Amino acid sequence: MTLSSLTAVTPIDGRYYNNTKELANYFSEFALIKYRVLVEVEYFIALSESGIPQLAHFDGSLNDKLRDIYRNFTEENAQWIKDTEKVTNHDVKAVEYFLKNEFEKLGLTDSLEFIHFGLTSQDINNTAIPLSWKEAIEQVYTPGINELVNELKSLSTDWNDVSMLARTHGQPASPTRLGKEIKVFIERIERQLDLLAQVPYSAKFGGATGNFNAHHVAYPANDWVAFGNNFVNEKLGLNRSQTTTQIEHYDNFAASCDSLKRINNIIIDLCRDIWTYISMDYFKQKITAGQIGSSAMPHKVNPIDFENAEGNLGIANAIFEHLAAKLPISRLQRDLTDSTVLRNIGVPFAHTLIAFKSTLRGLRKLILNESAFKADLENNWAVVAEAIQTILRREGYPKPYEALKDLTRTNTHVTQATIAEFVDNLSVSDEIKNEIKAISPSNYTGVQL
Repeated sequence: MTLSSLTAVTPIDGRYYNNTKELANYFSEFALIKYRVLVEVEYFIALSESGIPQLAHFDGSLNDKLRDIYRNFTEENAQWIKDTEKVTNHDVKAVEYFLKNEFEKLGLTDSLEFIHFGLTSQDINNTAIPLSWKEAIEQVYTPGINELVNELKSLSTDWNDVSMLARTHGQPASPTRLGKEIKVFIERIERQLDLLAQVPYSAKFGGATGNFNAHHVAYPANDWVAFGNNFVNEKLGLNRSQTTTQIEHYDNFAASCDSLKRINNIIIDLCRDIWTYISMDYFKQKITAGQIGSSAMPHKVNPIDFENAEGNLGIANAIFEHLAAKLPISRLQRDLTDSTVLRNIGVPFAHTLIAFKSTLRGLRKLILNESAFKADLENNWAVVAEAIQTILRREGYPKPYEALKDLTRTNTHVTQATIAEFVDNLSVSDEIKNEIKAISPSNYTGVQL
């Protein structure tokens, strides 16, 4: 059986492949190998510029050709490395052998032993993986979440003046505006994106146990900490952790996962609210010709996009939570449990991306049913009780809260006429009575936010 959308075990590579295929550039086995090659090549170039005498003859003229090794990296190259790994039983060593072959093609036979010089495999993995994570966040995640936020901003503007009944504890509450309720989610997402942007993309680069032992013993006069900082921070655009074991401690990676999880929770909250509004008939949904909502009930148009998003975000968050909890824990100077876990970092990313697209699709199907908003407001005149008792408080009226409580906290339906009759019997001026009577569920919506 060959791998296809029908035979893939995970829906990421099957049912949802068209929504997630761009992530193959960052999280596939091919991508991991390519990022390793990139780090090894850039390290060699940095080493050649460090002043060590054995590489003093490098003048930078071959740098473009060296960088072409990863720029033009092919699936055939990756397969050569995988085949070599079957012999070496070590993935990063196979990359080193691949690069030695490529260097020989460029006539650099006298410099082969400076490939991977003084490094352990985690110096490569713990820079390659955060680099792929950083670029996936910048090039895929950020455009995806920005598209969703921009859609919410557009809807918030369109619905800015739509009065709606609020519901606290599921019960009718002081009215609000639909546009403002959408702004709540915009602000929450944007604040969490600000926090996500503050988390460094940390990398470990310091030799076998983090002390540059091999570098220092070979070239004790060199400042290898400064070299490592410059290479990781300036050349790769990451943030080098200064004191490490053999591996990155992953605390900042965990913080990144936690930030992504919080954003996903906000979108789950959004999806559940919109789902509920659809169930309340506040929204209709655009109908696509030929699509079926139910195999048994022909009339149904189900809010499946919001349900799909919620489900995918739940899966994503479960894995983000495991990554954040597991990766910072490693026995002594290292164990191998992080290795297999790290190979799954693309999974929650993919489910998050699927959810973004589902949420967008759902939002773009919504049709505002203004008559339902108006009917709900008109049917709940009791919600202006807060306004009335507040004005009466202002005027020094005795026990206004209790008076309104006796009027509204009953099983009798409160209508505009009920409110008007109550106001007429108040011992206040006609001016105050008219002020109160001008209040309705539709206009008692507070300030514009």
